[in-house]
Amino acid sequence: MALTDAQVQDFVDKGFVRVDGAAPTAVALRCQDELWQATGYDRARPSTWSDTLVRIDGLATPPFREAATAPALHEAFDQLVGPGAWIPRGGLGTFPLRFPGPGPAREAGWHLEAGFPGAAGEWRVNLRSRGRALLMLFLFSDVGEDDAPTRVRVGSHLDVPPLLVEHGDAGMEWMSLCRLAVPAGEHRPVEQVTGTLGDVYLCHPFLVHSAQEHRGSVPRFMAQPPLEPVGELDLETDAPRPVARAVLKGLEGR
Repeated sequence: MALTDAQVQDFVDKGFVRVDGAAPTAVALRCQDELWQATGYDRARPSTWSDTLVRIDGLATPPFREAATAPALHEAFDQLVGPGAWIPRGGLGTFPLRFPGPGPAREAGWHLEAGFPGAAGEWRVNLRSRGRALLMLFLFSDVGEDDAPTRVRVGSHLDVPPLLVEHGDAGMEWMSLCRLAVPAGEHRPVEQVTGTLGDVYLCHPFLVHSAQEHRGSVPRFMAQPPLEPVGELDLETDAPRPVARAVLKGLEGR
């Protein structure tokens, strides 16, 4: 089912949209089973959950390929990025799996995602979002407010284009940009990435987000892959796609 006009406008204004049930339940459950196997933990024995954060790299087994290529997602990619403007994924990753446990969340902190490597191997971001068309958040477990949902600053993607506009195609070093973008969006309201197994959040590449601690009892399983673009955003066209429209909106009145 295609995104509605209201959902597309929400993506432009808020920086994200949730595609409910994008990955079929049976497929998402198979993905969850493989993730449990990859952890080495026993899902029935919480005493084996020895770490609050388990990171798994990419997986390209059949269920992950099916989840990544779900028809609902491909239709949404065409709507947000443009037909022929994105590269189909052959799998998913990375997976930050968060488990209940005491203390603050590891590897947390407000940031936006990097886009492409610079000449010295450093990660960078430019105005045309080279290297990243979307940030995607695949839920492979039900995620409630206590289950370490990712936090997002609503509309924070609009604060980033003014920081990048003077830096041309080379863009900015990623962490230097984060040090400016994070305080620029402190006034933004915060929402949590909650939902049901199989839901997928499609986020603008400039959206500022953060992990948080797990206060519940059920592990949070999620993938956070990029959707890679073909080329870079066209900001001069008379009919910009929603990802580009958001960049142009962020530049209004600068």
